[in-house]
Amino acid sequence: MASLLTVQKEELTCPVCHEIYKHPVVLSCGHSFCKDCLQEWWTERPTKECPVCQRRSSKDNPLTSIVLKNLCENLLEEKGRSSSSVSSEVLCSAHGEKLKLFCLDDQQLVCLVCRDSEKHAGHEFLPVDEASGRYKQKVQESLEPLMRTLKYYDEVKTNYNDITENHMKVQARNTETQIKKQFEDLRRFLQEEEEARIAALWEEEAQKIQEMKERIEALSREMETYSNAIQAAEDQLRADDHVAFLQNYKTTMEGVQLTELDLPPLSGGALIDQAKHLKNLTFRVWDKMKDIVCYTPVVLDPNTAGPWLVLYDDLTGVWREKKQQLPNNRGRSDYCSVLGSEGFNSGSHSWDVVVEYNKYWHVGVCVGSNLRQGSWYIELKMGYAAVFSSRSDERTGLSVNKKPQRIRVHLDWDRGQLSFSDPDSDTHLHTFTHTFTETLFPYIYNGFFGPSLKVLPGKICVTLENHS
Repeated sequence: MASLLTVQKEELTCPVCHEIYKHPVVLSCGHSFCKDCLQEWWTERPTKECPVCQRRSSKDNPLTSIVLKNLCENLLEEKGRSSSSVSSEVLCSAHGEKLKLFCLDDQQLVCLVCRDSEKHAGHEFLPVDEASGRYKQKVQESLEPLMRTLKYYDEVKTNYNDITENHMKVQARNTETQIKKQFEDLRRFLQEEEEARIAALWEEEAQKIQEMKERIEALSREMETYSNAIQAAEDQLRADDHVAFLQNYKTTMEGVQLTELDLPPLSGGALIDQAKHLKNLTFRVWDKMKDIVCYTPVVLDPNTAGPWLVLYDDLTGVWREKKQQLPNNRGRSDYCSVLGSEGFNSGSHSWDVVVEYNKYWHVGVCVGSNLRQGSWYIELKMGYAAVFSSRSDERTGLSVNKKPQRIRVHLDWDRGQLSFSDPDSDTHLHTFTHTFTETLFPYIYNGFFGPSLKVLPGKICVTLENHS
């Protein structure tokens, strides 16, 4: 009995103070210490390393080991009972005898009389010290997986703190940068468009003002001619010499018979054409904005991208590089594939993927990140083209005269058809027929270092409808 207590005490002893743990805490390396002993140790060593293996701790306040705490308390209670057993032994409530045996069948302490009673007939017994040793060993064996689980949880938590949190911060900053960039592009476009339209207004204003000045100058010259003719005629009328008046009569009449100035009245064209500048202004600007605005039918989800893949900033393309350290979140591929951010469970959908110089790729759809749940795709691997369906687990070779530069994927979910074609040569490559019942996500696999795969933007058009 004493040796078992000694072994138990050694296993529940703090490596620093060599006493039974008081408020035990566990580090990520798996070693445990009294909380006060560890903090005192760290006071002298700011690096916060483990006193046993010198591994640096990832947190300032290690977790309390509830299991160790309970075991230490039980051990102390056992020692207390052991030290006071001479003066106060526990007796059998039925027979008043010492409890010297443990019934393995009923899992209870019994006396010698109980052993021989009919109630325990045929049962197996052990002396108390042997039974205690056996069951302490079982507790110890049960403790080990708990310790391993606790260590695993600590590693997962460290992964959350060191990887996931940092990764989310990087994601947030990158996304913020992209949002600001795209809005800056829109603001720049609107600013330039505003300046261009105001410049056109000012140009028309200057032109119309110049035309009006020229009209006024021409009118002033004609007015001066008329004024001179009137002055000459009035001078003749005021003359008293009748002979002289009659001699100049013909010339005077020619002066007062000038034709009227051929100036047309002011028309709408003489003023600023406000309607030209303001009519449907926002619509015309929006229509012109099509030149800088893109709509991509499939946007890739970076949270599903495998650790060997890097996505474009706008999430429309992907290329392969060396393996990165990424959070192992649900839905993430474990290799070189990525899914679209939006799944389809109805309707008709089409998108083009540029494959060009890439020598190893898959393009298609799948049910989820686990391709075995359901996937249909076309592939090219070092010159060999084929199509694959996980539902039939068949790979069928394709005869392709010329390596496609683009692959067009057309999914008609309602009709149960998935088609692949080469839009550059207008060549149909293959069509899968299947009754789809689950949401399908666009799927891209890039197994070749270097060349990227990219989803092309769709064409944007504006249709006007006249309402009668």
